[in-house]
Amino acid sequence: MADENKPVLAIMRPSVYKEESVKLARSMGFDVMAVPMIELTGTQDSSFKPFFEQIAKKEADYVIFTSANGLDYTLQKIPYVMRDMFIEALNNTNVVAIGPTTKKSLEEKGIKVMGMPGVYSSKGLIEYLCKDVKNKNIGMARSVFGSTVLTEGLTRCGANVLETKVYSLFRPDGEEQKDLIRTALDGKITAFAFTSSMMVHNFFEVAKELEAGDAIVQALSESIVAAIGLPTAETLRGYDVNVSVIPDEYTFEEILKKIKDMLLACS
Repeated sequence: MADENKPVLAIMRPSVYKEESVKLARSMGFDVMAVPMIELTGTQDSSFKPFFEQIAKKEADYVIFTSANGLDYTLQKIPYVMRDMFIEALNNTNVVAIGPTTKKSLEEKGIKVMGMPGVYSSKGLIEYLCKDVKNKNIGMARSVFGSTVLTEGLTRCGANVLETKVYSLFRPDGEEQKDLIRTALDGKITAFAFTSSMMVHNFFEVAKELEAGDAIVQALSESIVAAIGLPTAETLRGYDVNVSVIPDEYTFEEILKKIKDMLLACS
């Protein structure tokens, strides 16, 4: 049963992150409604073999991971008996993480991280690497829906970029997603944590299917709406939603801290 004295936070991350996300939110004083508005699945493309071989043959100068998911799905595609060899090969190149969550995931698997941009985004990565990558080989493992900004930007910097798509995202379609929208419409959610643009699109698709597209915008206007970064915030604004919170660091923990700070300021 929900504690009426606690703010209710909507968490919409993939199921794989549900347990840790709920635990963190509750430790910070939130009641939680955790319903995935986005899910993950592995994919295979023709670029994975050359990506793997470039690293194994020590021909990659840099390897970029833009999410912990990219690392996890990369390792899943490599036979277990070859993973230690692959990690050793990664440690002979310059591994770059887009942000602290990805960096932590890499280090937990024994992978040394050469660096991380000051701004945790594709543009931040380009600014961080551009002066050093002319004529260098860069490997990247990303989502099917990854922006072309990073690939095109590094190519303009003179790098030879080899990108493989190791996982995809899809919209879960069940009753719990509809229940989340209904609960929001009833005004029972204090804050919403949006952590990707696709999550935003899926949220509004469900609302539209319930013929509540306009009503959900009104419900959000009466709640705290948090976006993990500028691209997600811009997507929300495209639906006429006012974004209350954008953390300086694009991590889930930081977004919760900022929501909590806002609630304390308003109390």
